[in-house]
Amino acid sequence: MTPITEVEGRRVALSNLEKVLYPETGFTKGELLHYYATTAGALLPHLRDRAVSFLRYPDGPEGQQFFTKNVPPGTPEWVTTAGVPRSSADAPARMVVVQDLPSLVWAANLVTEFHTHQWLVQSPDEADRLVFDLDPGAPATVVHCCEVALWLRERLAADGIEAYPKTAGSKGLHLLAAVRGGSSERTSEYAKALAVEAERALPRLVVHRMTKSLRPGKVFVDWSQNAARKTTATPYTLRARRVPLVSAPVTWQEVEDCRDPARLDFRADDIAPRLQDLGDLMAPLLDRDRAAPLPAP
Repeated sequence: MTPITEVEGRRVALSNLEKVLYPETGFTKGELLHYYATTAGALLPHLRDRAVSFLRYPDGPEGQQFFTKNVPPGTPEWVTTAGVPRSSADAPARMVVVQDLPSLVWAANLVTEFHTHQWLVQSPDEADRLVFDLDPGAPATVVHCCEVALWLRERLAADGIEAYPKTAGSKGLHLLAAVRGGSSERTSEYAKALAVEAERALPRLVVHRMTKSLRPGKVFVDWSQNAARKTTATPYTLRARRVPLVSAPVTWQEVEDCRDPARLDFRADDIAPRLQDLGDLMAPLLDRDRAAPLPAP
């Protein structure tokens, strides 16, 4: 019988709590749910008012993985959903918006990574986030991503934009910044211009094009995730990797000091003590007064 738990007055069905999702560590579905419930205070503000794409892996990272963008069948009526524009020729998609703890626990029971757009459902025509996904091509590692991130931090600061780093939860690094006054298209153009500039400044280290033959030994500065239709792993989401790695916010000091890729590997059980010691390092992204205007074209 599927157990039912009550979360803030909502009845949420949970399933297969003893199922091992990460065989290498024995991390179970019950532990996954516990992680999300105890990290909700930091995670929920980064999900709230954003349409969510779910990367589901119900049988663990070694099983089938698939994206769910439309509202899944069986979604409780109390879970918030929103119409999301696709193209002028298509009707809006209907997507989940995780607004509260019961919705988070329900979604976590699906076994999923959380991915969100760089805009709010209330204002889909205005980007409120700028993102760079720094993806190393072997033999480059996250150590090389840190070098690129430091260059981008200074370049963004020259335009009055403050960037915040987090691990991708796999092999790279993400930089996020709060912006205002620009469309996703305009934000993408700005991000691409900086990626091209980074390649010119660091030609032996950076590539701004996705072409695989160009990427070995370099860091691909992926600017394209600023497009309106694209989503990026949300801060604090677990990732479908070999072990329960988290897309974890990090300090700039940790970025500066990184000489070993393992230094920026954070697992589920690392996050509670980090939150206790450091708080949510990405909380400034939630302060609309700190959002910077995009520079004029």
